[in-house]
Amino acid sequence: MPSRLTLVASLIGAGAGIATIAAVAQGINAGNRPALPDLPFTVTEIADFEAPWALSVLPEGRLLVTEHDGRLFLVTPEGEKTEVANVPRVQVSGQLGLHDIAPAPDYAESGVIYLSYNAPGEDGSQIVLARAVLRQGDGSAHLSDLTEIWRQPDGGGGGHPGAIIAFDPAGEHVFLTVGERTESETAQDPAMARGKILRLNLDGSAPADNPWAGEGPVQSLTWSTGHRNPYGLAFAPDGVLWEHEMGPRGGDEFNRIERGANYGWSDVSEGTNYDGSAIPGHETRPEYAAPALYWTPVIAPSGLSFYSGAMFPDWDGSALIGALAGMALVRVEIDAQGQPDEAERFDMGTRIRDVAVAPDGAVWLIEDGDPGRLMRLTP
Repeated sequence: MPSRLTLVASLIGAGAGIATIAAVAQGINAGNRPALPDLPFTVTEIADFEAPWALSVLPEGRLLVTEHDGRLFLVTPEGEKTEVANVPRVQVSGQLGLHDIAPAPDYAESGVIYLSYNAPGEDGSQIVLARAVLRQGDGSAHLSDLTEIWRQPDGGGGGHPGAIIAFDPAGEHVFLTVGERTESETAQDPAMARGKILRLNLDGSAPADNPWAGEGPVQSLTWSTGHRNPYGLAFAPDGVLWEHEMGPRGGDEFNRIERGANYGWSDVSEGTNYDGSAIPGHETRPEYAAPALYWTPVIAPSGLSFYSGAMFPDWDGSALIGALAGMALVRVEIDAQGQPDEAERFDMGTRIRDVAVAPDGAVWLIEDGDPGRLMRLTP
């Protein structure tokens, strides 16, 4: 049987399409790494929330925190909370509700924020990406000029929303993860906005240089495909886009996202189905991009941020990942050849939903739960 490298080389030589050329590096399984009980940081509890889902740090150091049931808060580093009015109506069901929040690249001048949420629709709920202006004054805050820039055309489905927002380093495009909504086979349907990472212009239009530009409303926005439940998306300091997603029983993935690549779900996985039945591994299908790092047993990754700051200089350039099932903060280093590996796993004793890095170098975490704590990590 030919080697995987030979198979990939033959695909390339045969003119394989942009969506079928896979990475050839064998992924590293970090699933059995132990968590460190002695923490190299101080954990300060700042505030409590009702089932917080996502957080983002504004340029001046304040934070935005979403709650799953549809509330949004502006929070000072000292924990003073201001509920933001005029948040769009969301449909709450299981994992679905109000999701991610992120300041626009020009937030300091425009006050624009982007948010994702699960919206009610005639054919079932839909994931929506919207933008609005955050206005503040007299101790209050509200959203104005709320505009939907993308709505999932195929409604319905269960959990696995994804709905994570990231901006490219140039501030010209917004990326959005869309999970397969627990309908696994749809991740491989190019016409369905499930199991995809989308790339949009800041106004929601389709960039002309997307890999399938002009091929259809979903295809024109698709950057990569074959994802399960992507709960982390961020650009590294070198401009590379990284994503993590939850596997089934085993096979949580940390992927380097390439233009037009297919990551294989649900045809391949490093895990197994919940009923115990096998799923072919990535090595059996070299046309699919394999994860550079994976976790079996799972950690259930949620939240992703790259560290840059003065407080933890040894972490510079590291990916910080929250772990729900792992009840940890995971630090991943990426070497000069682009290979990631788990460097440290810190036992937080609770499920971590999201992670962010502040301008001063402090690390912020939110706890999954009701109440869920907002925590600040400092040396």
